[in-house]
Amino acid sequence: MSDTPTANPLFQGLVFSLAGATMQQLGKVKNPITDKMELDLDAARQSIDLLGMLADKTAGNLTPDEDKLLKAVLRDLRLNYVDTAKDAPAQESAPSDAPKA
Repeated sequence: MSDTPTANPLFQGLVFSLAGATMQQLGKVKNPITDKMELDLDAARQSIDLLGMLADKTAGNLTPDEDKLLKAVLRDLRLNYVDTAKDAPAQESAPSDAPKA
């Protein structure tokens, strides 16, 4: 039997739950409630930032497996965010009723 601690299933569940929600927000996975692909880059960015904060706050307190999992999930989500954001239609920064120059 190994003395190396393994990833806690509850921690894995939390990371995978947040990752799954982020993939829905990025429009990569159908929303199970609406059965539609939906894109919400702001929500996706917040979810990624939440996972990043979790990584920062738990640094040094994770098992090697948990640390590896969290870093891999963050890397994958960040790459997907960048890929999705560059292909997303540009959002106007001015209100739609603003006069045009």
